[in-house]
Amino acid sequence: MLFCSLVTIAALWCAQPAGCTEPPTTPKAEQLMAQTRPKLQQELRDKGFTLGQPIFVRIFKIPGMLEVWMDKGRGFELFKTYRVCNYSGFPGPKVNEGDWQAPEGFYSVTAEQMNPKSAYHLAFDVGYPNEFDQAKNRTGSLIMVHGDCQSVGCFAMTNGRIEEIYVLAHDALRQGQERFAVHIFPFVMTPLNLKKFATSPWIKFWQTLEPGYTAFEQSRQVPEISVRNGEYVVASRNHRLAMQHTFEQDR
Repeated sequence: MLFCSLVTIAALWCAQPAGCTEPPTTPKAEQLMAQTRPKLQQELRDKGFTLGQPIFVRIFKIPGMLEVWMDKGRGFELFKTYRVCNYSGFPGPKVNEGDWQAPEGFYSVTAEQMNPKSAYHLAFDVGYPNEFDQAKNRTGSLIMVHGDCQSVGCFAMTNGRIEEIYVLAHDALRQGQERFAVHIFPFVMTPLNLKKFATSPWIKFWQTLEPGYTAFEQSRQVPEISVRNGEYVVASRNHRLAMQHTFEQDR
């Protein structure tokens, strides 16, 4: 069985799109994308989007949703929400190779991470482990969003859903987006949900993710996220916040 087991992740454009790396492809992938594009393009037009615009992906383990946002030039707007067919493990980060956990955190995908030859229909590698994961000595590799609706560490979609998501990603990269961000959360990071899950052993880790979620919610711009001293740091348009969140000020 095939196991599914950087960090500045804004939606970046190449200064010279002609110099960007083309996503890899195969005749099979080209055929699948050609079949998918007409219906997808119509849906995009109906919602005011254009195929090839920059994308941003958010995944929520609870309730099992993958969102694709697109940038029309005035900030990102939600294009579509896809139900995740299957993912491995429970809310909480991936820690070790073979733990069958899907990761949580801030990742990015370049053209080289697109996988048209996947054994699971079509796929892209989310980029685990990132610099933060490596600082925490977390192990594993090849964490994918893919098709075939089966998972041993990845986020599995139905084949029809991954075909649409793959086309949106492939065409954005081909038309000049250097990389697209993939933010993976255990749940929607509201104060109510953080309070609901306050007894989890992962609550402190989840509190470090919340500023990245909030920065996007407030600005509709993908924040620049880096790792400093082993912790996430998020830079929004107007200010920089350390994502190593402590709540002493609230006590």
